[in-house]
Amino acid sequence: AFLENFLFLSINGFNIGYYLVWYNMFFKLTHRSSKSNARVGKVFTDRGEINTPIFMPVGTLGTVKGVFNHDLIDKINAEIILSNNYHLYLRPGIDTIKKSGGLHKFINWNKPILTDSGGYQVFSLSNNVKIKEEGVHFSSHIDGSKHLFTPESVIRYQNKIGSDIMMVLDECLPYPCEYRYAKKSLDLTHRWLDRSISEFNKINNLYGSDQYLFPIVQGSTFRDLRIKSADYISEKQMVGNAIGGLSVGESKEIIYENVDTVCSILPSDKPRYLMGVGTPDNILECISLGVDMFDCVMPTRNGRNGMIFTSEGTLNIKNKKWKNDFSPIDSKLKYYSSEYSKAYLRHLIINKEILGSQIASFHNLQFYLWLVNEARDNIINNTFEQWKDKILPKLNAKL
Repeated sequence: AFLENFLFLSINGFNIGYYLVWYNMFFKLTHRSSKSNARVGKVFTDRGEINTPIFMPVGTLGTVKGVFNHDLIDKINAEIILSNNYHLYLRPGIDTIKKSGGLHKFINWNKPILTDSGGYQVFSLSNNVKIKEEGVHFSSHIDGSKHLFTPESVIRYQNKIGSDIMMVLDECLPYPCEYRYAKKSLDLTHRWLDRSISEFNKINNLYGSDQYLFPIVQGSTFRDLRIKSADYISEKQMVGNAIGGLSVGESKEIIYENVDTVCSILPSDKPRYLMGVGTPDNILECISLGVDMFDCVMPTRNGRNGMIFTSEGTLNIKNKKWKNDFSPIDSKLKYYSSEYSKAYLRHLIINKEILGSQIASFHNLQFYLWLVNEARDNIINNTFEQWKDKILPKLNAKL
């Protein structure tokens, strides 16, 4: 909620009245590219502003693996992180988080948090998954215990977690997928959406900060289903919208086609969140199509395994060619990226030293945040397309 000065002229005799108007704002567009659909904006939450386009580091269990919160804030400039309802529900448990005062207090993080509903994890990690109208029955990947997620329970769990942005329960389809099943699944996802919104409208803020709900566009890679889904969730008039079910094995050309289709339908005055995408070039291409928010485990997961993203290209730090390369990991970036050499990082990764995973994760996240910050600056300066065309060949290079 913001207090904005609004000049209101009321002609009542010779009197002019000035009034202060309270109104709710979640997203504000500040700049648009003149040559593409790329745009710059701000998301406003009670726990801080989020500049878009933005990349959200993934802290599945309430931790971005190997990276301290103060480094995320002070060095990487992360403005929001993502956690996962499925994993937090299983460990440490929703009640523990609630007793601690919510996830923010539990992990000592005072900036915004987005939580995924856990639907994708149910289908990708669990055993004995059974999808019914009431919800999804599944067995824990940890101990085999049986559980049920419903659209309503997932909203209640995220309410107790206290995330600033929560996601609805949906079915994320594999690729490829038969059209008949995709259509049936989409109809179920839309019914689940209606139930999610109904439950969301009943909950109270438990920790004194507003919470927001994003619907999710599904429909596999079928254009007519994607259009149907984008139209359906647009009608719900929620404060933001997400695009799910992509980057699950299809080509990047198919990703871009579907993103372009969906972004042409979703309201332009609300943020668009592309879930689980992706590589640096994926992010830049989808920014140009009108996406505002991204998340992906790739920077940290791939970093721990030796894949390092740099402003000059991607390198496998395990390769012998880096053994005696004493140049910085990436001189364009600050902190650990310019303080440690490729040779030293290789030495740590090869020997499975924990510090190697920490430096690699930190560096890759710093690179991703640097990339979206550069994109934002170039959109503001109306040079985004030229900059993107210049940097993409570098990003796609294998060093």
